[in-house]
Amino acid sequence: QVQLVESGGGLVQAGGSLRLSCAASGRTFSSDFMGWFRQAPGKEREFVASISRNGFSTTYANSVKGRFTISRDNDKSTMHLQMNSLKPEDTAVYYCAADRFPTGSQYTYWGQGTRVTVSS
Repeated sequence: QVQLVESGGGLVQAGGSLRLSCAASGRTFSSDFMGWFRQAPGKEREFVASISRNGFSTTYANSVKGRFTISRDNDKSTMHLQMNSLKPEDTAVYYCAADRFPTGSQYTYWGQGTRVTVSS
């Protein structure tokens, strides 16, 4: 069983930055692929970014490429999402997810989410 707790959300003006964190517990952190997803009001949840077990491989949605950076610290069992040049359309609840063998957006473990609001 894996427990995930997100933090770092909040209200920021367009063009600003936020850094989200995801703290994991329950099993060896480095055994899991990790991902960030988001769900905007009235929309379906969408993929944001993912990172391999050792952190060497990352993938981003086109909408955030060049603005967001995903990273992980396996020693501290934490994952981060640095979000720069934020836009109002980035407003959403952001979720971290973990799975040993994820398929697309199919992850087994999810956090409770942290809300990000970007004002124009």
